[in-house]
Amino acid sequence: MKTLRYELADGIATITFDEQGSPVNTMCLQWQADLAQAAEQLLKDKASIQGVILASAKSTFFAGADLKGVMRSQASDGVRVYAEIESMKKSFRTIETLGVPVVSCLNGAALGGGWEVALIGHHRIATANPKTQFGLPEVTLGLIPGAGGITKMTRQLGLLAAQPYVLESKLFGPEEAQKLGLVHELVASDDQLRPRALAHIAASQGQPEAAQHLWDRKDYKMPGGTPSNPKIAGMLSVAPAVLKQKTRGLYPAPEAALAAMVEGAMVDFDTAMRIESRYLAGLMTSQVARNMINTFFFNMNSIKGGQSRPKAAPRYKPQKVGILGAGMMGSGIAYAQASKGIATVLKDVSVEAAEKGKAYSHKLTQKRVDKGRMTADKQAALLSLIQPTASAADLKGCDLIIEAVFENRELKAKVTQEAEPMLAEGGFFSSNTSTLPISGLATASTAPNKFVGIHFFSPVDKMKLVEIIRGAQTDDETIARAYDYVQALGKLPIVVNDSRGFYTSRTFGTFVMEGAAMLGEGIPAPVIENLAMQVGMPVGPLAVLDETALSLSVHVLDQTREDFAKEGKTHAATPGELLVERMVKELKRPGRAAGGGFYDYPAGQKKVLWPELKTRFEKANVAYSQQDIKDRLLYRQAVETARCLQEGVLTSVHDGNIGSIFGIGFPAWTGGALQFIYGQGVDAFAKRCAELAAKYGAGFVLTAEVIASLKQHQPVY
Repeated sequence: MKTLRYELADGIATITFDEQGSPVNTMCLQWQADLAQAAEQLLKDKASIQGVILASAKSTFFAGADLKGVMRSQASDGVRVYAEIESMKKSFRTIETLGVPVVSCLNGAALGGGWEVALIGHHRIATANPKTQFGLPEVTLGLIPGAGGITKMTRQLGLLAAQPYVLESKLFGPEEAQKLGLVHELVASDDQLRPRALAHIAASQGQPEAAQHLWDRKDYKMPGGTPSNPKIAGMLSVAPAVLKQKTRGLYPAPEAALAAMVEGAMVDFDTAMRIESRYLAGLMTSQVARNMINTFFFNMNSIKGGQSRPKAAPRYKPQKVGILGAGMMGSGIAYAQASKGIATVLKDVSVEAAEKGKAYSHKLTQKRVDKGRMTADKQAALLSLIQPTASAADLKGCDLIIEAVFENRELKAKVTQEAEPMLAEGGFFSSNTSTLPISGLATASTAPNKFVGIHFFSPVDKMKLVEIIRGAQTDDETIARAYDYVQALGKLPIVVNDSRGFYTSRTFGTFVMEGAAMLGEGIPAPVIENLAMQVGMPVGPLAVLDETALSLSVHVLDQTREDFAKEGKTHAATPGELLVERMVKELKRPGRAAGGGFYDYPAGQKKVLWPELKTRFEKANVAYSQQDIKDRLLYRQAVETARCLQEGVLTSVHDGNIGSIFGIGFPAWTGGALQFIYGQGVDAFAKRCAELAAKYGAGFVLTAEVIASLKQHQPVY
């Protein structure tokens, strides 16, 4: 057997999981075959066995399903996949109904399928390491726990108590597991696991209940009651509606998980297990699961593992970082740094402005102190790391200085020249611009090779993504240091090459401008906003334009026109840009911060669409297709992403997918803007783009070069 060892000595059968050539144990096909063989051997040896121990030879207990296998599955594989799941569960069932106590020794993480393997044991012992995580994260990957996880967790905890762990993928550590009754004993170190397991088996001889799960006992009752209990029934009648509100019907996994929990609670254990297998087989062969696994597992691991980081440079963490500008962005970055223990100098034109920026960190931490999530001492320590100042001299000795002032080229040049001489030896300089090309801004620097774009998203404390932009002269060491700095903040770095708007702002601009263009065509504003939500965008394009300020879009447009003019070219504004310009310059509706844009913001009430949109823009006779509107909003962003890949602004698929989901809110069910293309196939995507381009213009045109680039970068599993 290549993935586990079976040993029988002194009445104890030990199954040690140890997949060869892999750092972790997974439920690969070989393991499934080996487990079936081990289960058969147990049956043969039954007469001489007093107990069974499940253990791991790896640093973690068990990692879970073989996700590459899922990536290769097709819709037609459902029957095969169902049979594989059922066969694996048969092995589980053979082990746990042998009639002897089975003990799981958890020496580290057990997630997803790994936790389901842990649940084979009637008695579970874990090493008390606060970093260890247990739980069922399947729903976050578009799957459900289908190797017994739903059925067993529901029977152990009850329908209501199990929901956070099944539907919301809530993870838990060894201590919480013990409180929930999911782990029975904690030990201080791994070497105590086996002696405790042997002691438990010895003490359990002659006690039939020690060799049975709760749900296999005659007197078993489901905690909290079954679906026929009036209290539970009342809750279940609204649960699907509550879930639909969250998923908008775009994520099949949470719906399947809830169905498997409830349907399974109405029948016997073995039937419940089969119900669960059927739902899982359907999801494992679905496109949404492949999209989500591709991005939230494989692409995410690429980013965390530093695939876009230049390899040669040593690891780096700046000790002291200066921030120029204490506005929304600057104060947010200061908080992100201080919360990770980085000394921060926050500079603005006046000490009052800098103090106001620091007060933002006080406001954020005070909420946590009030809720008891942070001590006053920890808060004071965090705030002491932020030094507000109006003097450039206080920046002396910073390893990194980040400029976060207003999007104006001259102002940025001025603050760069003032602050750069204060850098420590070997330090580097960065701009938090969202649109201005880095190579142009670097001309103000004395060391353009040590000048990089580090583009944070607002609000910084909530947004995980950070876009690192390589200028024409930025060297590898600077990119690597920027990457390490972003990871030190606990954020997700993507690396892109320089261009106007880089990747995220440029692509996001296409989404909001497509929405504005539709309004200009006479399509009712509520239709545009609602269909954007229905397709999975977090908010509609008009609402986003209001939040980011229409005046900012017009400022960018004016700056772009100016830059083009300097190069002797003319910038052709899109219909969306022209409509936004009209809103600001003619109708005096610059956005939320200035009182209103596409929406009105009555004090203390919910925002409402500006009534005059109907009279000024809506056309009663305009014919529109809901599917076209949905497609325009998603396809336009996907086309722009594909263009960024072909132009070399994006250099990897994982940067594009993670960047689109975490930076611009591209719907997670698609797996990101590039996976959205690969999920339906490049040719099918190109065909639909051609239809949209014929009706709605050049924004949907895919050139032969872009199509070739998409095919060249397509991931293979």
